[in-house]
Amino acid sequence: MTCIIAAYAYLTWKDEPNPFILHGTNLLGAALLTVSLLVHTNWPSLVLEGFWAAIALWGLWKALKSRSRPE
Repeated sequence: MTCIIAAYAYLTWKDEPNPFILHGTNLLGAALLTVSLLVHTNWPSLVLEGFWAAIALWGLWKALKSRSRPE
C-alpha cells in the first residue's frame, strides 16, 4: 500500500512526473498487494488490484511508446 500512496504523492508534488517512476511504483504496489491478497483472499480487492496493475502496465507501455518516438 505504501507504494501506491507514494506514487500518488509523487504525482501530486511533481510538476512533470516521470511516468516510469509513477507507473512502475503503482505496478509494484499492485503486485505486492496481490501477493498478500492471494494468501488472505478478498475477491473485490483482488479484482481492484488487477485493474490497478493493468492501468499501470498501460501507462508504462504508453511511456515506452512515446520514448521510442523520434522527435
